[in-house]
Amino acid sequence: DIILKREDPRDGFIGRDAARLADLPSGAIVGTSSLRRQAQVLAARPDVKVESIRGNVETRLRKLQDGECDATLLAVSGLNRLGKADVLTSILNVEEMLPAVAQGAVGVEIRANDDRLKTLLAPLNHKDTALCISAERAMLAALDGSCRTPIAALAELGAADILTLTGLVASPDGTVIHRQCETGSRADAIEMGAAMGAALKSKAGPNLFEH
Repeated sequence: DIILKREDPRDGFIGRDAARLADLPSGAIVGTSSLRRQAQVLAARPDVKVESIRGNVETRLRKLQDGECDATLLAVSGLNRLGKADVLTSILNVEEMLPAVAQGAVGVEIRANDDRLKTLLAPLNHKDTALCISAERAMLAALDGSCRTPIAALAELGAADILTLTGLVASPDGTVIHRQCETGSRADAIEMGAAMGAALKSKAGPNLFEH
């Protein structure tokens, strides 16, 4: 895979009358079809309701304005790329809302034996982003997760090439959350991800995602 430089990986909050998740009144409706977002919203605000809304960005924003929900969450990277960052009323930090695996990154998939195309696209590959994504994907693979399970992860490279990986698994209702953070060298990215996935899977047990 060729991985382009990662955009902002965070989630954005868009409220009709409230600027932040913390500002929503009790009983407010947050519209999202993401179980990852649902679990973390309910963990932070068990007094609000989460209802599924689907569609592209325009459709979701229209449903928000039409009053089908009081707030929604969208990836900051997607809004930036669409030139719609102005709709954001706030951005959730990663302590509040850990992003999805590889959120904000764009990958180009090519045939394994297509050396010519691989050479042509090589300058587009952002090595630091690719490294971080490999750690997050290794964690996801160890958890055997899918888009129907509340899993989140973010890997970041800091000074001296120290890699920090944060991972999370949760029950859909947000009542159970297991979060883990580890640091290591960039050379150990995949091993760190796999080890964290195994550890979180052990903590979660076989029935967490059906909680």
